[in-house]
Amino acid sequence: MTTAAQRIAALRAELDQHNHRYYVLDQPSIPDAEYDRLFSALKALEAEHPELITADSPTQRVGGQALAEFGQVRHEVPMLSLGNAFAEDELRDFDRRVREGLGEQLPAGDLFGAGAEVAYVCEPKLDGLAVSLRYEDGVLVRGATRGDGSTGEDITANVRTVRNIPLRLLDSGWPRVLEVRGEVYMSRAGFDALNARALESGGKTFANPRNAAAGSLRQLDPKITASRPLSFCAYGIGQVEGSLPDTQSGILAALKGWGVPISAELQQVQGIEAALAYYRRIGEQRDALPYEIDGVVFKVERLDWQRELGFRAREPRWAIAHKFPAREELTELLDVEFQVGRTGAVTPVARLKPVQVAGVTVSNATLHNMDEVLRLGLMIGDTVIIRRAGDVIPQVVQVVRERRPADARAVHIPEQCPVCGSAVERTQLLKRSKGRAQVSEGAIYRCVGRLRCQAQLKQAIIHFVSRRAMDIDGLGERIVEQLVEAELVQSPADLYTLSFEQVLALEGFAELSSRNLLAAIEASKRPTLARFIYALGIPDVGEETAKRLARALGSLARLDVALPEVLAWLPDIGLEVAHEIHSFFADAHNRTVITQLLARGVLLQEEGELQAEFAACARLAELLARLEIPGVAATGAKRLAAAAGEDLEALIALSQDWLSLKAIKGLTEKAREGLRGFFAVPANTARARAIEAQLRDFGMHWQSERRAVAGLPLAGQTWVLTGTLESMSRDEGKAKLEALGAKVAGSVSAKTHCVVAGPGAGSKLARANELGIAVLDEAGFIARLAELGG
Repeated sequence: MTTAAQRIAALRAELDQHNHRYYVLDQPSIPDAEYDRLFSALKALEAEHPELITADSPTQRVGGQALAEFGQVRHEVPMLSLGNAFAEDELRDFDRRVREGLGEQLPAGDLFGAGAEVAYVCEPKLDGLAVSLRYEDGVLVRGATRGDGSTGEDITANVRTVRNIPLRLLDSGWPRVLEVRGEVYMSRAGFDALNARALESGGKTFANPRNAAAGSLRQLDPKITASRPLSFCAYGIGQVEGSLPDTQSGILAALKGWGVPISAELQQVQGIEAALAYYRRIGEQRDALPYEIDGVVFKVERLDWQRELGFRAREPRWAIAHKFPAREELTELLDVEFQVGRTGAVTPVARLKPVQVAGVTVSNATLHNMDEVLRLGLMIGDTVIIRRAGDVIPQVVQVVRERRPADARAVHIPEQCPVCGSAVERTQLLKRSKGRAQVSEGAIYRCVGRLRCQAQLKQAIIHFVSRRAMDIDGLGERIVEQLVEAELVQSPADLYTLSFEQVLALEGFAELSSRNLLAAIEASKRPTLARFIYALGIPDVGEETAKRLARALGSLARLDVALPEVLAWLPDIGLEVAHEIHSFFADAHNRTVITQLLARGVLLQEEGELQAEFAACARLAELLARLEIPGVAATGAKRLAAAAGEDLEALIALSQDWLSLKAIKGLTEKAREGLRGFFAVPANTARARAIEAQLRDFGMHWQSERRAVAGLPLAGQTWVLTGTLESMSRDEGKAKLEALGAKVAGSVSAKTHCVVAGPGAGSKLARANELGIAVLDEAGFIARLAELGG
């Protein structure tokens, strides 16, 4: 019979082994929950036998879419998200990028070669809802959610009920306008009490404190919010009119002095290793904290360094969130079902025996594609490890093969679409290189039913009407489903033929709501070209790519006929995406839908000429490079273009003149053979001529008129935007300057023509003053744009 001492020794050995695999080898073999159960068993045994506790026992170690019901608030300074690090090396990479970005501004290291260290402010990353609190003359005047970062929900009445948010700032010295940003959260104790009350009254319980906090703060009745145990913790600022300290910790200390709560765990450290030590300490205290956290946030301490580092697309370069390891659990795979998405992709979804993972009941998890199923070696009936990636998205990460039952079943992709019964086909990947196209099997399977498939039709219309696309207010998923199932809508164009009687007959609609929906559909008929392109749902064309296409080509007519090789001349448009765009507009069904949309009253805005910088932008040598002629690289293409006098027809003739080709200095034998073989194929010659013809039609040909570029008022000038603009975003300011022909740079140099400096401008403004470069404030900038017609 096993004694208590033997059981304790076995548990300690097993826990030590798992500790080594987790912390040293980074190869955990069991989920955290299983480890916790082993640890708890050891702790219980030691509590029964305290005489067996030893110092080396593991138990003794010190271890956005804004809701329509709310008013919308535009954030004067965007509320950006943070980049994430999941491993220590990723955090060290962040520190390296910070130091490289600061360059000469960072003081030199010591005599022994140690590099200079950056000071960081560290604080736990609360798991709640990000909010903005605007104070004017010390009085709280507005509260808003983050929303999509640019626009949030006005929740002023609700934030006033959060007990530790001051309605009036204490003391004095605060700026006239002070926007405080932070997290509204619910403590563990408050969450437990809230759910206990819900159970007693037969109400619905919340899955976790974050959901409880978000749901409480977004109540339409502030009395409900007031009854919930919510708290607030500030972590930074947004718009400010007035002076503040010049460090992150100094600002937070000032907020605390004015009565705004900040984290009790806030700490400033010197260097990345000290930051990592802080992360480990908070991780050890995580379960003992009175609130839920999912990581630690690190921010560069000095504000002038923050300004110098700036931002990338949606996140600051001077801050990062180091997330804790994902929470994991064991459960059983009951079945695999297949869902059909907007593009027809048939995606496997795991149906699981419900299990609690990080405070949430998980019963489904994505499997991404069949390649992932094969990689995992997954079979129905398996015991699997489930992880909520970033504590949010459930995913299957591992199969416990030793627990596989004898009756486990293989997972097979269906031959027919589970929604419409059409054939399911595996995608083909086409890779073009050196004049050849190689076809291979892709990881995605697609239903070929297209818009005949209700699943695809529903998702296509949901995307078409979404806020960033056609922005048809009130046309949510439930209504789209009704329209499709009633066969009132069989393509996005059918939305514009709906009658009052048809809408009124839908479930949940009365006379007023029917008229409101039809009015919203009517109001959507004047989208910008960029919104319309995005709404079409072209594969691999997101919002930014749609904007780029609209700005560059200027019209739907050009995009409609654009050849892939011509599209690839545009910035950030790769050849594969260019082929997707071309294929979309070449499809007969898509062309019919677009024609119907325009015929039914959709009138595109902001159409015009080709963007000035692309006028006469193409060169014959570049065209040769895009034709991917075997053996002809960039240098050879330039030599051939020069020998042909920048004339494609002369080059085609030259390609078959072996003696003339041999006379071209520096042209390799391989290039001569490749060129002659390429243009000996009539289809290749026709393709080259078609591309040249379109370059000429678009005004991009090397012989096209260049006056459009020279005629722009800011052509050839380099401008820099720094600080915060209040009347427009930095992106809007950049777009206006680019439309006038200017190049917008990220740094100031002797070649800079002008600097626009808003509030918060730092080193770039100082550099401009040093170099004697012209500086405009926001009012001057707006006046200058008005003079130029921008």
